[in-house]
Amino acid sequence: MSVSCGVECVFVLGFSRWAWKRCTYVGSDGSKTWPLATPDEFERVPRLCRLILAVYETDLKHPQFQPEGGYQLNPDWVLKRVTYEQTLGRAPPYLIYADHSRKEIVLAIRGLNLVKESDYKLLLNNRLGMQMFDGGYVHHGLLKSAVWLLNEESENLKRVWEETGREYQMIFAGHSLGSGVAALLTVVVVNHRHRLGGIPRDNIRCYALAPVRCMSLNLAVKYADVIHSIVLQDDFAPRTTTPLEDIFKSIFCFPCLLFLVCLRDTFIPEGRKLRDPRRLYAPGRMYHIVERKFCRCGRFPPEVRTAIPVDGRFEHIVLSCNATSDHGILWLEKEAEKALKIMRENKSETITVPPKIQKLERLQTIEKEHKDALERAVSLNIPHAASTTDESTENKTDPAISTRDESAETKETETAPAQVGKRDTRNAKSVSSSNWDEVVEKLFTRSESGNLILKKQSDTPQIQ
Repeated sequence: MSVSCGVECVFVLGFSRWAWKRCTYVGSDGSKTWPLATPDEFERVPRLCRLILAVYETDLKHPQFQPEGGYQLNPDWVLKRVTYEQTLGRAPPYLIYADHSRKEIVLAIRGLNLVKESDYKLLLNNRLGMQMFDGGYVHHGLLKSAVWLLNEESENLKRVWEETGREYQMIFAGHSLGSGVAALLTVVVVNHRHRLGGIPRDNIRCYALAPVRCMSLNLAVKYADVIHSIVLQDDFAPRTTTPLEDIFKSIFCFPCLLFLVCLRDTFIPEGRKLRDPRRLYAPGRMYHIVERKFCRCGRFPPEVRTAIPVDGRFEHIVLSCNATSDHGILWLEKEAEKALKIMRENKSETITVPPKIQKLERLQTIEKEHKDALERAVSLNIPHAASTTDESTENKTDPAISTRDESAETKETETAPAQVGKRDTRNAKSVSSSNWDEVVEKLFTRSESGNLILKKQSDTPQIQ
């Protein structure tokens, strides 16, 4: 009797401790050790939020849903607007904007539309371990959408970049569903820079706002120098490890799903999570906007923390009534603008060295953080993690040549079943001569109407 009572006491105490830790875990805990971001590196975020919001408008010269302060863009610089009718469900609506005042070419992609069946089909087109690309796993449906988008717009983007003197920054931005498409589009473009006229890697940037988990950990760290994810406080999307397709199947019982996911992940060891190469993560460098604190009422002046985490990368669900509202683009734009204003005010009060020296030091710090993250991934035995030597070699390689070893992996980008990419053993001369059109011809056949039809590869091994 006494033994059973003792066991019950231990069980109750253990459960009480777990319940206390889970219920007192707040969104700010995930980044409490991160350093603060600078206004220079965060300056684009509010502006890109407004540009993504502009995709929702039908007429930018007569806007109906503009945020406080307006969109602050020139409608005449909008080069192209694409709607659902034009994408035919292959990608979310987007626009291309040439910001000549800041020398930027921006492709902005809107987020999930809850009433569009095509967006759900895009999300549901995935399984765990279904799609490999560039030595890691990615979300199949989002990658397929990204490849379609590149095929549609590569010539336009290349032409604009060359007409503007080949010196503009190429920026891909997206929110929610669009963030996953933008992030994987960036990965594809970095590996095939010749599609945009040989644009340097340093001129490519991606901003994933309220990002979804779309790539494995080795890719998330590898591309942290070009992809930036912005998370508002308790946002559920970058934290939930449940596949996107399961989340939106359970959208009408979402609080129940979050609780069950929280309970399940508690009993999964951290090492097991890191060793699973199929587990998807939010991409790139993380920027966390924090505005609420534990046991404090109301919102505080927001601050922005940044890092390239390897372990502890938003692994815990936050049981918060704001988990879904923090995912919204309107609230994200408002808090990002407020945080940027506070950062600028603090910077103006504490300047002790010339701004150019400050900016140079921060750039060196960012490069060092990326190298440290790559080394950390290797030390933790993350599957397929790239070393700093591999990364520096890729950055120095000519764009047209750097894609020669990706011809086999490009073959994976639009194949329906999961497959393990096999490296092509052809010599460098024959491989480098292959171009994007040849790859497309290998993957597709043309119907009588001229449409591309995906070839089925039944002999490809599947990963369960």
